[in-house]
Amino acid sequence: MRIVGPGKRIMIYLGESDRWQGKPLYLALLETLKAAGLAGATVTRGVAGFGAHSRIHTASIERLSEDLPLIVCVIDTPEQIEKALALIGPMVREGLITVDEVEIVKYSHRYLQPLPGDKRVEEIMTRDVYFVHPDTLLAEVLNLMLTHMLKAVPVVDADQQVLGIITDGNLLARGGVQERVAVAERLDQHLLQARLEILREEGKTARQVMSSPVITVLETATLAYATHQMVEHNFKRLPVVDAERRLVGMLSRVDVLRTVSETQPELARSAPQSKQGQTVGEVMERNVPCVLMDTELADLVEKMVSAGLKRVIVIDGLGKAVGMITDGDLVARIAPEARPSLLQALTRRLRGKTRFPDVTAVQLMSPGVLSGPPDTLIIEAIQQMLSQKRKRFLVVDETGKPLGMVDRQMLLRAVLGS
Repeated sequence: MRIVGPGKRIMIYLGESDRWQGKPLYLALLETLKAAGLAGATVTRGVAGFGAHSRIHTASIERLSEDLPLIVCVIDTPEQIEKALALIGPMVREGLITVDEVEIVKYSHRYLQPLPGDKRVEEIMTRDVYFVHPDTLLAEVLNLMLTHMLKAVPVVDADQQVLGIITDGNLLARGGVQERVAVAERLDQHLLQARLEILREEGKTARQVMSSPVITVLETATLAYATHQMVEHNFKRLPVVDAERRLVGMLSRVDVLRTVSETQPELARSAPQSKQGQTVGEVMERNVPCVLMDTELADLVEKMVSAGLKRVIVIDGLGKAVGMITDGDLVARIAPEARPSLLQALTRRLRGKTRFPDVTAVQLMSPGVLSGPPDTLIIEAIQQMLSQKRKRFLVVDETGKPLGMVDRQMLLRAVLGS
């Protein structure tokens, strides 16, 4: 269960000797609240106090048998608190009940937040990091990213201090690069070399396109802090620096999720039986872009470009998911002579519907989609995505029809308890 936002708090003041149906009242209250599905309750035992009878009760050694004051604190959503009041009100025959409004910042069971947040970043970061200097030509930056399949590269000075970072988005927005790195990776060598030559002639450097200043994280920082930074700023990775701000590694979403996955044996033993708050169905994005198997390439491109999509799910006539198509798939699987027009269309430099080869979605898709039911545990989805090197997990119903989708960012938020 995840509760964040406006809530209410019940404070119940009673005596240690109060009873309900033969058992201590505080214990009966806890059992009633738990059975009603409340998020939780805490009983605090006072050392001294007085109430309606104006008798002072203390916890001193010589008076341990006295009726010491107890406080039962319950916090939940306003709806749940109203439900609780109706149940416990009649049970408190002597005492005091108050209700006040609170702001719930975070509520999470250890299993619902499996992130080992006390680990240090240096324990899990990737240490072998490629980097460039401010005067490195943009063409060489792109070539480095394509050669080593990088989605971002830090920019450092002669002392290895981080000055900025270049991402896929920087290349598109500031560098004049026409395709995402994931698409450029699928180009044939002739077309790719032509693209790189154009960049060399333009002479742009890393300094001109990098994001600066860049958010970094110390190698001694906790994983909880670093993950919060990634979630808060929607970063896929963070440069890791030492005390002198020198680059020593990179921390990615995959690094964090892999660490979470490795905690599964311990968590499985302590996991609550209820799956509420632990499943992909509760964190998924419900808007899943789909196309039919017989959708023609021209219509497919128009749909992706108009909606700003990088991928779509392919479904059959019954609505069952049978594959996925990314913009990289389109470039890789279309005939070479049609690629220039396709690339122009994908970058919105062609207006109107373009004449493309007569191919359909089923011929272009990658068959099979990593998927599972809504009650798939988050930790299980993480493990499957890591083992199959997938970035997304499709949530489907019992017939295989798409209900939603989760990606690494959603899972990162889930394990952080956001």
